[in-house]
Amino acid sequence: MKQSTPSSKRREVLIQLAWILADSVCIAAATAFAALVRFDFSVSEALVQDLAIFAALAIVVHVALCLAFGPYRIDHLRGSFEETSDLVRAGLISLLILAASVFVFGWPTVPRSLAIATPVFALLGMFVTRFVIRSFRWGRTTENGQGKRVVVYGAGEGGRQLVRAMVRDASDKPYVPVALIDDDPRKRRLRMDGVRVRGDRTRLKTVVEQTEPEALVVAIPSASRQTLLDISEEARALGLEVLLLPPVQDLIGPPKGADLRQLNLEDLLGRGRVELDAGAITESIAGKRVLVTGAGGSIGSELCRQIHRFGPAKLVLLDRDESALHAAQMSLTGRALLDDGTLALCDIRDPEALREVFEREQPQIVFHAAALKHLTLLEQFPMEAWKTNILGTLNVLEAAHRVGVGTFVNISTDKAAHPTCVLGYSKRVAERLTARFADRDDNTYVSVRFGNVLGSRGSVITAFTAQIERGGPVTVTHPDVERYFMLIPEACQLVLQAAAIGNDGEVMVLDMGEPMKIVDVAKTLIDMSGKRDIDIVYTGLRPGEKMSEVLFSPGENIQQSAHALVNHVAVPPIQVREVRTARHDSGQEAFDWMLRESNGVVVGEAISRA
Repeated sequence: MKQSTPSSKRREVLIQLAWILADSVCIAAATAFAALVRFDFSVSEALVQDLAIFAALAIVVHVALCLAFGPYRIDHLRGSFEETSDLVRAGLISLLILAASVFVFGWPTVPRSLAIATPVFALLGMFVTRFVIRSFRWGRTTENGQGKRVVVYGAGEGGRQLVRAMVRDASDKPYVPVALIDDDPRKRRLRMDGVRVRGDRTRLKTVVEQTEPEALVVAIPSASRQTLLDISEEARALGLEVLLLPPVQDLIGPPKGADLRQLNLEDLLGRGRVELDAGAITESIAGKRVLVTGAGGSIGSELCRQIHRFGPAKLVLLDRDESALHAAQMSLTGRALLDDGTLALCDIRDPEALREVFEREQPQIVFHAAALKHLTLLEQFPMEAWKTNILGTLNVLEAAHRVGVGTFVNISTDKAAHPTCVLGYSKRVAERLTARFADRDDNTYVSVRFGNVLGSRGSVITAFTAQIERGGPVTVTHPDVERYFMLIPEACQLVLQAAAIGNDGEVMVLDMGEPMKIVDVAKTLIDMSGKRDIDIVYTGLRPGEKMSEVLFSPGENIQQSAHALVNHVAVPPIQVREVRTARHDSGQEAFDWMLRESNGVVVGEAISRA
């Protein structure tokens, strides 16, 4: 909080004295004008000695009232609604006092109408004075401000309130608006608190040359992802930092300069908030015993945090990484003594260890998030995909079936749709295995398919961030390669929703919105780092990679579920004995088998590599 100094206190006193003097002049002038009007502008009749006494009385009454109730006692913003309200209140009380004095003293040369006319004319004079001063200040703030000069994109209500806050608080806030731009032609040359709309976005370069700003503020909370991408690209080319005004629901009170933040990857996703059927999720989880495999991973740990909020009877975290389990429990409970019986240190490749865990815990719901997911590594070591993503999933499915798990959710990936890589082949087989167990009893076995998750461990975000910290370059496979992206919390929320409404044996496919170019992700991370001199190098697509991912395989019958953001498709089941009896003495044999069994998808590149 800013401390008052003796010099600032003296300045405040001098300012109040100046306003008392200004208002006194307004009252004296109003008294003379009212008298002139009353006597048809006859100076000899109007300007009498009693008039000066009446004016002095009016000044004393007004000053006393304003000192007692405001606005002199309160540091109002000049010309604000609060100050004018206080002035009107003081004027009304002054009118009553003056009217009483006229009747009590019975001044013969002072018309009774002055008791009413003087306060009214005086108030008009005070309002005009304050309006002129305020207009002058607003017009001068952008010229004399010492903060960061910004151009505001968006002259709607959000932009208007933001500019007003910046102008009023320019001495304390780091931003000074120097221009507005808006694509609405009706707002051309509109002036807001001294800041003029200088045209639409096509004039951004000209406006920057004229005003020399340091940043561009996007004050359109509803701006689409494409708009944000385009405007950030233009701003980057002009050497401007891009700042964003958050949505209204994320603000406390009217928007102000302190609310501005940098553009981030979440903004570029352009996705709305996920509306969940909390009742259905609570009914499916509350009071149940839940087990999560891969609980130490990015998806698994967030899934555990989401599940924890819905009140399960017990939540068991299973993973083979002891450090990851420690971190997951710490994030979940704030303590990680590792001895409360909710952790299971177990490898899903070990069927005997899995069986012991499931028989001990007797879970009613299982979320299977454990998997190997790095595409390039699995291309080199396909046997590892076979052992973890296929045999490991089969081990978990059999352990769940043995203890009668009511709901089993297999976490899949968009790479299982029309697969072209080992990761996709193995996860497609895992979907088919899950569908096979759906036929065995009346319990529910579903898979949930979604794309890349921003911020997950080992994701492209992690790689780009590390490259930027080293000073670059940032490596991107191709300028046009694009992927579907979700946020970790959003993906986990929709997984829970799919589990609550999933159809037995189906693959639930989450709505991923529009795909996003990887190079845009890289550029945004570079901008966020503040290191503008980092280069982007294109390395070419790697074996098994697609230019664009898909969410569905050709021929899949897409059906809408009970939730608007979740669709579902059927996948052909695969017999367990076909998996168990398969023998692979080499990675090539494992690759051949996965290619053949991932629903017979024939891809030229894959066949040539096989």
